[in-house]
Amino acid sequence: MTVIKQLILWVFMCIVLDAHAVVIAPDALIRNTVDEVTAIIKQDKDIQAGDQKKILALVDAKVLPHFDFARMTQLAVGKYWRTATPEQKQSLVMEFRNMLVRTYTKVFTVYRDQTIEVKPYKLAPDDDTEATVKTLILKPGAQPTLVDYELKKTADGWKAFDISIEGVSMVMSYRGTFTSQIQESGIDGLIKTLVDKNASSAEADLAKVGAK
Repeated sequence: MTVIKQLILWVFMCIVLDAHAVVIAPDALIRNTVDEVTAIIKQDKDIQAGDQKKILALVDAKVLPHFDFARMTQLAVGKYWRTATPEQKQSLVMEFRNMLVRTYTKVFTVYRDQTIEVKPYKLAPDDDTEATVKTLILKPGAQPTLVDYELKKTADGWKAFDISIEGVSMVMSYRGTFTSQIQESGIDGLIKTLVDKNASSAEADLAKVGAK
């Protein structure tokens, strides 16, 4: 995974909102929280060095409560979601969530001299329940990278459920892989694949900690 893609995914994971705060516009939400998390990373040498324990704690406290993982998983699984049992759906959401968390905790260490420009979003009064917030990732000497964030307004505020990088949806990219796995080995096969991948990632993280 390239540094710029890691940064983009990090931004996606940084869309944070205090559940007790006044609901703010989606573009302001992204702008404010990127500034907040950027400040934390700049001040925390352990996170910059890749301390997985501290990064996971930060993600757990600031990010996870404010993502719609159930909707993300449903979109990624596609039409097969309708035929999954409640138990299978629960397992899919849990393993998909764990996979994304373990993948994207790594991006908290790649912030360097990039800047993020958030385009203004005009929110229709009381009408918009979904929003696409457009941003640019700017890095000296490189072409800007276009990134769209998909958010949905819920009772707990705006929650992120997808990201498109140069027009390519992250969730839809997973759908292609998941569809192939389900067609080959069923929903239980997909669940097993996710469980195995998460277990391998956890073992790799432990190995890195032990090597230090």
